[in-house]
Amino acid sequence: MSDVLLDVRDLQVHFPVMGKGVFPKVTGHVRAVDGVSFQLRRGEILGLVGESGCGKSTTGRAILRLIEPTGGRVVFDGQDVGALRGEDLRQLRRRMQIIFQDPYASLNPRMTVGDIIAEPLRAHGLVSGRQALQARAQELMTRCGLDPKFVRRYPHEFSGGQRQRIGIARALASGPDLIVCDEPISALDVSIQAQILNLLQRLARDEGLSYVFIAHDLAAVRHLCDRIAVMYLGRIVELGTYAQICDAPAHPYTQALVSAAPVPDPRIERTRQRIVLQGEVPSPLSPPSGCRFHTRCPARQPTRCHDEEPDAREVRGRQVACHWAE
Repeated sequence: MSDVLLDVRDLQVHFPVMGKGVFPKVTGHVRAVDGVSFQLRRGEILGLVGESGCGKSTTGRAILRLIEPTGGRVVFDGQDVGALRGEDLRQLRRRMQIIFQDPYASLNPRMTVGDIIAEPLRAHGLVSGRQALQARAQELMTRCGLDPKFVRRYPHEFSGGQRQRIGIARALASGPDLIVCDEPISALDVSIQAQILNLLQRLARDEGLSYVFIAHDLAAVRHLCDRIAVMYLGRIVELGTYAQICDAPAHPYTQALVSAAPVPDPRIERTRQRIVLQGEVPSPLSPPSGCRFHTRCPARQPTRCHDEEPDAREVRGRQVACHWAE
């Protein structure tokens, strides 16, 4: 059995832009994800971070084929996800689940909590019988910190943190190996975020789960992720361990991202030098030539950065897509 559970190779997701008129034509493509590659080992938690609109959530959904990729390959446990159809794909999806960002929109308001959690069990034929399904749903509720007596309640009767726990219980129901966590704490109060992170960490340890954990800031992945991939405008610009990324970032964009994250020690915070990026993020409809970050990069060089796209290379033990990183 290979140690690599998920192998993403040159993943691309391009959305067509239609013109106006009675018979509109495609006028361009939004390059939401444009050449993302990484590997995820069994039991590993990989953080995917970056600004809003950089392609994090689209990457996660394309891995599960909730969005059809335009190009590239996603290999899960030796199987090419893009080549599977019908029953083969349905069986594989039992092992790949997702926790959505918005706990208010991701739960069916007309279903009880027990039915929501038991739905994957029914869909994959894992448990049969009303009583057995309810018992399994109550067990999953208990594991996720919910009172099993509330199994017949509806989503509107729960708080935001409790609803996210319901979403986690639903993702666990089919016994997956991989869970894509699509910003699962961004819509929650700060006091609840740590509880959800601790729950995810405990479940990963107890169940041997692998996560692709999507977040828009580095603080959310501080204690959870084994490695971090930093995305900018549809591509990964730096990939390494948390200590490598946060203690000694190599890519100029990662350096700016780390400098923007607050430090709880006021003495250190006063002495830190912030890197303020100039300009706006370019449109993924027409990304810049060469290095995509060169329009905002404080270390750019006028010719090579503008004309030549940097390949990911090893710098101090991590992968960095920058011509000048040392």
